[in-house]
Amino acid sequence: MRTDSLNKRFFSWVFNLNPLTALTALGLVIFSLILVVSLAAPIVAPYDPLEQNILNRLQGASSDHWLGTDVFGRDTLSRILHGAQISLVIGLTSTGIALVAGTGLGIVAGYYGGWTDIVLMRLMDILLAFPTLITGLLIVAVLGTNPINIVIAIAITLLPNFARVARAPTITLKEREFIESCRALGYSDIRIMGVHILPNVIGEVVVLASLWTASAIMIEAYLSFIGLGVAPPTPTLGGMIRQGLENILDTPWVTIYPGFAVMFIVLALNLIGDGVRDAIDPKAGGRS
Repeated sequence: MRTDSLNKRFFSWVFNLNPLTALTALGLVIFSLILVVSLAAPIVAPYDPLEQNILNRLQGASSDHWLGTDVFGRDTLSRILHGAQISLVIGLTSTGIALVAGTGLGIVAGYYGGWTDIVLMRLMDILLAFPTLITGLLIVAVLGTNPINIVIAIAITLLPNFARVARAPTITLKEREFIESCRALGYSDIRIMGVHILPNVIGEVVVLASLWTASAIMIEAYLSFIGLGVAPPTPTLGGMIRQGLENILDTPWVTIYPGFAVMFIVLALNLIGDGVRDAIDPKAGGRS
């Protein structure tokens, strides 16, 4: 009887979930699984992602190679796991850097105003004038193709978005009574911005971060696809998709499986972003 009661309560909770909450939970589950499996790739991957076996090249799915092999006989599953690890590390790191730098610049611009605001925001406008992919291409082409440069390039492309989101509420907050009280008490500008303004703008910035992490991963995949990502033979999802295009009609799995990996990562992050936005601003979920 007790088990039946628990089952009824569980299914009642499941079927009464808000659709957006359920989708957010699904996104968290998918992303958590991908994150854990990809970070544990050296342990869970069945083969070395760089190990070549020409005799097994372009083999379909089998008990030995669950997702088949590529043109050099390398295990597709193992390469996807290691490629997802690289994509997640680059995406999360670049978004984190853009969040910290962009939020700081936005708060400084909004708080000081005047020429500080004009100069910083015009610089952000220059970056926003180019599509994110084009900006990333230009920066990587100048700096070179290695993981650190790719992180820097993606962070720079995302930075203006965080700066603008942080600046807008800062302009309003700096005129509020509690900020005026802080000034009257002799608090430094750094303390006011870091202790009293930052906590009030961080919610909107976090929402943007969860959504733009997906964009960062897409940019990394694009760069790898056109040959400006992490250099071969290191596995990357974009590089695997490009390599598979040469034989897509005969061996589509070489392209399709890494494409699905990118799709699931981006989908999970977008679902999480929508849920975080709805939690911070419930009214936003009802708009549309």
